[in-house]
Amino acid sequence: METVTIIGYLAAFCSMTSFTPQAWKIIKTRDTGSISAPMYALTVSGFALWLTFGLMKDEWPIIITNGVCLILSAFILLMTVLPRGKKAAVADAIDPTTKRTGDREG
Repeated sequence: METVTIIGYLAAFCSMTSFTPQAWKIIKTRDTGSISAPMYALTVSGFALWLTFGLMKDEWPIIITNGVCLILSAFILLMTVLPRGKKAAVADAIDPTTKRTGDREG
């Protein structure tokens, strides 16, 4: 495998997994007080545009990477703008074993 391909796979892996710790922390704590909704709105828009670009060019590495990033960043944005009760309901549906210890809003 060529070095450039390995670098591309590593970059895609890092991009796709970079949102996972934040998403999991939100599920566990329900705390989104320090997250910037406008920043995530721009991030989601960027991933949607990159996904569209990948679809138009029929470039599967771009489609897969940005599709996964879009889903994860959109989840974080959604959890940031949801009211506390709905946020807890979503988090409970994903991980019903989590206790509500971090029910803070900002």
